[in-house]
Amino acid sequence: MIETINIKNFGPIGNAEIQFTDLTILVGPQACGKSILLQMFKLLKDKKHILQTLDKYSYIVNKNPDNILEAYFGEGISRIWTEESNISINGKEKKKSSLLGMSQTEETEEVFYIPAQRILSMNDGRLKNFMEFDNTTPYVLKYFSEILRLYIQKGLGSDKQIFPIQARLKASVKTSFNDSVFHNGKIIMDERNGQKRLRMSINDMNIPFMTWSAGQKEFMPMLLGFYGLTGPKSQFINNSYYKYVIIEEPEMGLHPRAILSVMLQIIELMHKGYKIILSTHSTLPLEFAWAFNMLKPENSKFGISPLLKLFGMEGCKSSDKGIFSNIWDKEIKTYLFSYKGEKVETSDISSLDASSENSDISEWGGLSSFASKASEIISENLW
Repeated sequence: MIETINIKNFGPIGNAEIQFTDLTILVGPQACGKSILLQMFKLLKDKKHILQTLDKYSYIVNKNPDNILEAYFGEGISRIWTEESNISINGKEKKKSSLLGMSQTEETEEVFYIPAQRILSMNDGRLKNFMEFDNTTPYVLKYFSEILRLYIQKGLGSDKQIFPIQARLKASVKTSFNDSVFHNGKIIMDERNGQKRLRMSINDMNIPFMTWSAGQKEFMPMLLGFYGLTGPKSQFINNSYYKYVIIEEPEMGLHPRAILSVMLQIIELMHKGYKIILSTHSTLPLEFAWAFNMLKPENSKFGISPLLKLFGMEGCKSSDKGIFSNIWDKEIKTYLFSYKGEKVETSDISSLDASSENSDISEWGGLSSFASKASEIISENLW
């Protein structure tokens, strides 16, 4: 079932309506409510599991929805849900009081959330535990860090090498990450000084985490999340329960080639049946969405050949090409978050039509506006 969330008068959001398809891309400037909407979606879908987790870590939230909002969004943010707020999923309104209700049975999650601040989960190569974060830190970051910490310690087996691992990722995806991010560096779990920390082994050097490139550091927590979602289910990341994967700003610190590698991994996640939700400031996911929607009506003529060429996979093994086998059954939508006066509203810009009279669509929510303006100025002055 396709989920639709409607939010009105919630923080900076005046009116937002998002339909989550197989791949949903959210664009817009900073502080326009994308993360708030996505965190709210997870809270509504996974409320019972979240309450159990907060209780496990001694957060006192029961019988007061404002306490839940404080613990979930971060200290001082409970007022985000006012009397004027209206939130619904699939047309069913959710009252603030609906956040209450602790389950006595062990609950599972539907939404796997990879937050934009994921680099903060790593402390000099060591994943931080839930209680190391202060009360201003959003739940999604604290929990993401905690489950990765447990997963990397007990869920990856006894192998101390974290990348590459033979039993994780498709060969084409693994090669792509190596070529675009790690450049033959091997990521190992080092246990010197009594603590497990990630280090990179390359050219007879053992490089500590803090001296990695910004992109490598940003990418590492996301890679571990991909391991959990695509590998065998474990006690800490039981991927058989997840329906949605939220990835905020997958492009953080990455070269466009590496972003393309991440998009290839996202296609595999779609192939496995996950519904993917991206928030981004990069044009590359939108370029893929535009190409996909242009080619989809002609798929019976071209098959998957254009997509294989797009990702440089023409010569790959059939098993790797298999991630595209059901691609044309998928649906991709793109939404823009933009300020209309003092509040944010959303609009569907899925066509991404460069010839549209609507500048929000033709300029891809502003992401391509500079390139368009530069081309216009060059044309005016040189031809």
